[in-house]
Amino acid sequence: MENTAQAINLVGSPFGWLLLVIFLIGYYFIATEEKYHLDKAKPALFIGTLMFVLLGSYYGATGANFEPFEYAINHLILEIAEIFFFLFVAMTYIEALVERGVFNALKQKLIAKGYSYRELFWITGTLAFFISPVADNLTTALILSTVLLAIENKNKDFLVPSAINVVVAANAGGAWSPFGDITTLMVWSAQKGAFVDFLYLFPAAFVGWLITAYLLSRYVPNLDPNQDGDEQEAAKIEILKGGKMIIAFGILTIAFAVGGKQLLHLPPMWGMLFGLSILQLYMYSLKKRHNVDVSIFQAMGKIENNTLLFFFGILAAVGALHFSGFLSYAAKLYEIFNPTWVNIGVGFISAIVDNVPVMSAVLKANPAIDHAQWMLVTLTAGIGGSLISFGSAAGVGVMGKMQGIYTFSSHLKLAWTVLVGYSVSIVIWQVQFITFGIY
Repeated sequence: MENTAQAINLVGSPFGWLLLVIFLIGYYFIATEEKYHLDKAKPALFIGTLMFVLLGSYYGATGANFEPFEYAINHLILEIAEIFFFLFVAMTYIEALVERGVFNALKQKLIAKGYSYRELFWITGTLAFFISPVADNLTTALILSTVLLAIENKNKDFLVPSAINVVVAANAGGAWSPFGDITTLMVWSAQKGAFVDFLYLFPAAFVGWLITAYLLSRYVPNLDPNQDGDEQEAAKIEILKGGKMIIAFGILTIAFAVGGKQLLHLPPMWGMLFGLSILQLYMYSLKKRHNVDVSIFQAMGKIENNTLLFFFGILAAVGALHFSGFLSYAAKLYEIFNPTWVNIGVGFISAIVDNVPVMSAVLKANPAIDHAQWMLVTLTAGIGGSLISFGSAAGVGVMGKMQGIYTFSSHLKLAWTVLVGYSVSIVIWQVQFITFGIY
């Protein structure tokens, strides 16, 4: 159905301001989940659904044409479903790998090697940067923060810089891959760039993280945390049967998502679900041929459903603001100011508000900016969340995992290192994309 009728612009009306107030109150509880011990998915889902219930009631009470309302809802459902199912499959694969002991084997081998704190700092950061483009930044940060706690659970001189390093690396690694961060996935799904276009952000993301990591490493003690590390014991720890094949199927699933999008014009989640079907068949064969029971539904049952519901709720809430007419003013900023400065500002706003709703707002405003600027806002929204501990899903996840150790204040003391790396990333983008036109 084509949208032939015009939606009612509610900006300036009492009802429109009511919707905005509901959004701000809900977002307050999202941002202060640590204070009230209220999972951010709950207020997000509540305001996201409530705002559209109120919009529907308003259209019904005023006798307005429901056609634009129905069109907006259908379009929003499609947009959210693509992201929802993509993350659902990715998380299922991760949980299947956890069940097969893949990450436990990695953790134990690192512990038993007897690396120094500083070496472990660089190893976990490097792993975070290169795993997050595939596994997503939240999952990567949670896994590696668990590894850090397994190595040392008291020494804050090691844990705090290492936690910041993992968050920054996971967000930076996620910025140059459509799979690495929900914001990058949103930009790719909105067709603001082809899959390979995001790879051009690698130099800016990598060097920016490297600078921050170097500065953070100066605060890490160069001591050995595990004098009794036993490499022979570590060698005995094996990945359970089927684990390596699941890794291979995971890589194949990503290839399906990319190939389906680029060659067959299928949404990325279609290739992901096709890969999930293959994983299900493989697990069936494990049961039949080797009597190894790895239930796909057990893996699904361990998924962080709150994360998925948070994304649904916050995207719906931002969608309601867009439908009401508020986000049309965001596009005006790109007309008034230099788009580069606006996109740099998006990174700072992402740190305060969380990068998902900020990127959703930018995409819905759909400013008339060129390809290079879309890549810049992908970079800044992706890594800008690292400036403050709760500015990204990765940071929030690590705060939950390291309660009392990695906090807002502990991050803030070293946030200048992240700002330096963020600035370097923008300079590299300027030189690569604008000065030399390499993209």
